[in-house]
Amino acid sequence: MKRTVWAALALTVGTIGLAGCGEQPSEAEAKPVGPAGISAANGRIMLSAVSGNPAAAYFDVTNSGNHDWMIRAASVQGAQGATMHVTQDGAMQETLQVMVKGGETVKFEPGGLHVMVDGLPDTAKAGTKADVTLTFVGGDKVTFPAEIRAAGDER
Repeated sequence: MKRTVWAALALTVGTIGLAGCGEQPSEAEAKPVGPAGISAANGRIMLSAVSGNPAAAYFDVTNSGNHDWMIRAASVQGAQGATMHVTQDGAMQETLQVMVKGGETVKFEPGGLHVMVDGLPDTAKAGTKADVTLTFVGGDKVTFPAEIRAAGDER
């Protein structure tokens, strides 16, 4: 008898716990606001002229606060992968972190810092948008929209 009661209780608790898993995320969970003072703007993703090659993402990250923040990763909605790169002396290399000092703006732009985006979905067409998420050391994130542009469009 005691086993039956405990089994029923365990089943009820497990069912209630699983019911919470089906809830939709709140707007705050869906679009993280990021660390204090951090904002991102001017997002654009340039499609490659050659189908199957990586795209490039460019944007501006502004830190209006006094605390320095370190970006440690970037991701793009629907993409298979995204890595931060820097071009120096004509050579591109991956960079694992990017510092955004208090009171400064860091520009991810052609010929400098940028994000290489691999495996965008077929729905990523010029004129649409995709969310870019930056993850900072400590786990804070900021998400912002980026306009998808064709290879020959203005960067």
